Amino acid sequence: MALDGIFLASIRHEIEEKALNSRVDRIYQPSKEEIIITLRFRGGSVKLLMSASANSPRLHFTTIQLENPKSPPMFCMLLRKHLSTAKLVALRQLGSDRILFLDFETVNELGDLVVMTIAVEIMGRHSNIILINQEGKIIDAVKRITDEMSSVRPILPGMKYTLPPAQDKLNFFTATREEASAAFQAAKNQDFAKAIMQVYSGVSPILSREIAYYATGGIDLMKNEVSNFRMNRMFERIEAIRERVQSHTEQFTMVSEKGKPKDFTLIPIEQYGSYLQKSSYPTAGELLDHFFSERDRVERMKQRSHDLLKLLVNTTERITRKLDIQHRELSASENRETHKIYGDLLNANLWAFRRGDRFVTVQNFYDENCAEVTIPLDEALTPAQNAQKYYTEYRKAKTAEEKLLELIAKSEQELIYLDSIFDAVTRTTGESELLEIREELTEQGYLKNYRNKNKMLRPLPPLQYRSSDGFTILCGRNNRQNDKLTLKTAHNYDLWLHTQRIAGSHVIVVADGKEIPNRTIEEAAVIAAYNSKARDSAKVPVDYTLVRYVKKPNGAKPGMVIFTDYQTVYVTPDPALAEQLLVKN
Repeated sequence: MALDGIFLASIRHEIEEKALNSRVDRIYQPSKEEIIITLRFRGGSVKLLMSASANSPRLHFTTIQLENPKSPPMFCMLLRKHLSTAKLVALRQLGSDRILFLDFETVNELGDLVVMTIAVEIMGRHSNIILINQEGKIIDAVKRITDEMSSVRPILPGMKYTLPPAQDKLNFFTATREEASAAFQAAKNQDFAKAIMQVYSGVSPILSREIAYYATGGIDLMKNEVSNFRMNRMFERIEAIRERVQSHTEQFTMVSEKGKPKDFTLIPIEQYGSYLQKSSYPTAGELLDHFFSERDRVERMKQRSHDLLKLLVNTTERITRKLDIQHRELSASENRETHKIYGDLLNANLWAFRRGDRFVTVQNFYDENCAEVTIPLDEALTPAQNAQKYYTEYRKAKTAEEKLLELIAKSEQELIYLDSIFDAVTRTTGESELLEIREELTEQGYLKNYRNKNKMLRPLPPLQYRSSDGFTILCGRNNRQNDKLTLKTAHNYDLWLHTQRIAGSHVIVVADGKEIPNRTIEEAAVIAAYNSKARDSAKVPVDYTLVRYVKKPNGAKPGMVIFTDYQTVYVTPDPALAEQLLVKN
């Protein structure tokens, strides 16, 4: 999975067509390795996302709303200083390499017209976003590379910008058949698809496999096993791809497995047959927006919520250990009735033993056959004291059982609550949601000495969906919102949904005095399943009932409710449906 140089050529054309000669309006840096530049032109504006993340480097237009830090990072401030109101005047790509240069015309501090360049290098873990001045010197970069990190190509302010070391590969767009045939001849014998990547620059694994699939008919061959006929089919396919890119008739295609994006390219994908689902997009930006948005959200929030997840894991482990001890103690108290019986039998047979005896054998009148039973004794105690000792053990065991049952129920409820918090953290989409969760954990005593440093961040409203029948569906983002949504916002005859015995969001279908049709109930159930811990499962049970039947017990933790008069529907979470029904602000 990689954005290759050929795909980058399509992105370059897309940017040129829509935003060439536009002006920089705003610059943001939502995360350490991401930059968003809003470009304004007559009739509208677009947001250009640049990412140097090792697992998702890319450049494209985006419509995703990313939450920005309260204080902009230094590199963001530097870009604002040099590029505010600058005009995008040119885009340059060297052959089919994965580097795109964006030239901006702007006025420097002396009032002179200069050209500043952003180099977006899309090279896996070596990806970078570099600001270069008119003299070709580096002003700064998202990732500074020192001599200790790389003796080949350090990237530091004030240094001359140099291109990455050239690879001995052919330009995909200009190489002739003769040049390529000679390169294939010289290449080592390896998998045919890998050989294509070795010969041509800017070709991703999926594209090389697609070319090889067309040439060989799906047969796995080594390079030296490929006949002239199949080599000619390979060249035909390459020329067809060139024509698509140059005539701007690409078919941007993504393959998914169980709703999770797996890979993408700019031609129809045939190599997987019907094993993976295929989706087509009108533009490269829309494809990349959809492909990376969910994975980037998870990665971004994972970084920001690391401390919370660690706290939740440690607390859960501690409570689980405590619960195990409580269960063992409860098992030990199960023989309390034996202590009572021994006390009764000793009281009835005080004449049969005396101080100093180690045990006594008496008839058990509680047994149907009055079988004899041998009872251990404390030699230091009198007969009456030995009987009282067993009564005391009985009372202690009985009290322990009552307390342990109460403690076990409390511990189990605490684990359910922590599980709901963990689920909410993993599904957060922004810092404001994490802030609400931190405040909730502080109120509940799990976070100590926490102070809100981001008081300007406002809580996001519940997620809002619109069913196919036109009904509003609301979904809480965390336990606080779940309580507010169910207990304050919703009305008695609205419909309430929640995954059965699985951590997840409260979902409300707003009835507005109408009868809610089955299709809306099923769609709301899919939304509830998708916004839960079971979002990657199938046949998820979702309970639903009227809000009037949902109550919150006294002293219950946030998000914890009880309900009656419910029905259950089984659904499979559908990310595409959830995205389709989501109302975007």
